[in-house]
Amino acid sequence: MLRRITLHQLRLIESLARHLNMTRAAEEMNMTPSAFSIQIKSLTESIGLALHEQTGKKLSLTEAGRAAAAASRDILQRLEALGMELSEMRGLESGELRLAMITSARYFVTKMIGDFCRAHPGIDLVMEVVNRDQMLERMAQNRDDLYIMGRVPQDMEVEAFPFIENPLVVVAAPDHPLSRERGIAAKRLENEPFILREPGSGTRQATERYFAEHEIPLRGRMTLGSDETIKQAVAAGLGLAVLSRHVLTLELATGALRELDVTGFPLMRHWYVTHLKAKKLSPAASAFLNVLKQGRS
Repeated sequence: MLRRITLHQLRLIESLARHLNMTRAAEEMNMTPSAFSIQIKSLTESIGLALHEQTGKKLSLTEAGRAAAAASRDILQRLEALGMELSEMRGLESGELRLAMITSARYFVTKMIGDFCRAHPGIDLVMEVVNRDQMLERMAQNRDDLYIMGRVPQDMEVEAFPFIENPLVVVAAPDHPLSRERGIAAKRLENEPFILREPGSGTRQATERYFAEHEIPLRGRMTLGSDETIKQAVAAGLGLAVLSRHVLTLELATGALRELDVTGFPLMRHWYVTHLKAKKLSPAASAFLNVLKQGRS
């Protein structure tokens, strides 16, 4: 009966073991929950033992489910290693590059990726755009080759290379009173409402650090999870925001938003390309890493 098990089903049980939630695992695999459930049921029938159980709203794996998930991870990792060995034999004519990046990075990294893929059309690119919490989860699970982020985790064994500057600036709606001033003192921001990124975001931490260093309170009006929604909120006059200048190219050029001349800004940070120290990079990943390192500022 085990001969009927497919690689797709192995990926499904491995995802279910990580999430312990049918809906989230289905979303990760780009499936509907019902289709995901059908495949897990088919895998259960092939194995002949229950793989999971539901107690109220809590899903847990049975002993057979845990064994199947562990075997799936071993098989998938071995296949990944085989793919890398074959890629090394073929060089850069083919292979796969798995890349994850923080949402803000997509504004400038996409062109680099496009140039790289055009130069190496045989390489398959798998790209994920995620928030910081999702990024750290993916890193902990060794799910990608390279990660592009603004703040390197200190509790993981990683190699990190700064490759481009990331200036953070204060922006406002074009009709905001401060948009017409120069040399704005930090104290002037004390009573201004701010639209903030989610806790843990590198941009938010840099903002909080600036306010703490200048001993003024940070008045958060709302917390939003993406740069796009923050830009819309600022343009609507709901408050100021600190954002990477990289995400503001269009808005600053068209006048939809104004960069404020605040003392101490821009806050200079860097974008980093990182990978786990223990990660054996494929030829494709090594080549793209070198592209970023050579272009760093």
